[in-house]
Amino acid sequence: MLKTEVREHLTKEIIPFWKGMRDDENGGFYGYLDYDLNLDKKAVKGCILNSRILWFFSNAYMLLGDRDLLEYADHGFAFLKEHCLDKEYGGVYWSVQYDGKPEDDTKHTYNQAFAIYALSSYYDASRNKEALELAYTLYDLIESRCTDEYGYLEAFNRVFQPEDNDKLSENGVMAEKTMNTLLHVFEAYTELYRVTKDEKVADRIRYMLDLIADKVYNPELGRQEVFFDRTWNTLIDLYSYGHDIETAWLVDRGLEVLEDQAYTDKISPITREITENIYNRAYIDHSLVNEAENGVVDTTRVWWVQAEAVVGFLNGYQKNPQEEKYLAAAEDIWDFIKTYMVDKRKGSEWYWQLDKDRNPAEKAIVEMWKCPYHNGRMCFEVMRRIEDAS
Repeated sequence: MLKTEVREHLTKEIIPFWKGMRDDENGGFYGYLDYDLNLDKKAVKGCILNSRILWFFSNAYMLLGDRDLLEYADHGFAFLKEHCLDKEYGGVYWSVQYDGKPEDDTKHTYNQAFAIYALSSYYDASRNKEALELAYTLYDLIESRCTDEYGYLEAFNRVFQPEDNDKLSENGVMAEKTMNTLLHVFEAYTELYRVTKDEKVADRIRYMLDLIADKVYNPELGRQEVFFDRTWNTLIDLYSYGHDIETAWLVDRGLEVLEDQAYTDKISPITREITENIYNRAYIDHSLVNEAENGVVDTTRVWWVQAEAVVGFLNGYQKNPQEEKYLAAAEDIWDFIKTYMVDKRKGSEWYWQLDKDRNPAEKAIVEMWKCPYHNGRMCFEVMRRIEDAS
């Protein structure tokens, strides 16, 4: 049932919704749909949003084979190429105005990574060599402008001078390095390596695996730390349940693509432990709670956390088939999603978040961070991982 229901949700709900967000007048995809389903056609367009939508339609095409989906990816690529990329100083802007003019010209490593992720998938879908060339341009930029001797720096102004990392820092701290950005550079390079098998990219994947194992993962607490100073000293007692379960399967995916047995042997015990700890600590009342700061649990149910939990537990079951509880958890959380998280109103998609009583917060249905990356990818992963519908 899981694969059948997820495929139907993808093809009948998620894909049609995001097709409806296409801006044929100014390019790309509209940037904002409020909780009451009012579309703002002149809202700022986040470049992360548009990169993720390009990634989404590229992968939807590769999975489903509908040429119409590739045309939507083509549309997204044209906007990213023409408007999100800074032709003077290089890199991807944080956001642009509705008509494609720069709005926030901050250059963030996280944003560069998602463009690489999208361009690599789009290249695989379209065989458009220009997309791969752009992905490599951004790869070279990250490696030359966004690193120090300890890892990846994050926030820069338009000309790549460092500035405060306010966009990826939360919970009252200002972090120079974050687990989140490192994870998504890793994810982007995994996709670039998958489509190129370029050994220089593989070397950087190995470098990041070492950082995850040796700097980010806390073996005493069995979790990843979240916010760091420049030399990887943790800044806050924060346990991000969604990021941990997402990391578990994304790192396992990276190990599969890398095919380096030494790293598989080093890292796989960590991803297994992360999965088990999230199951025991955060899987509560048919869903995943959000996070814990200083031991205080935030019981909010956030849309992307539930989506990543389905994939993470399904991955945990595939890696350890004797752990049938993980498969049961993935199915249980999907039931929670379809019952409570999916917004049944016509013309909507998923709620942003629910409180512990399962009431939705009146937050935007579409904005810079609210996109088809997490829930669309959940659908792709379930369909790819489950050979036959049960």
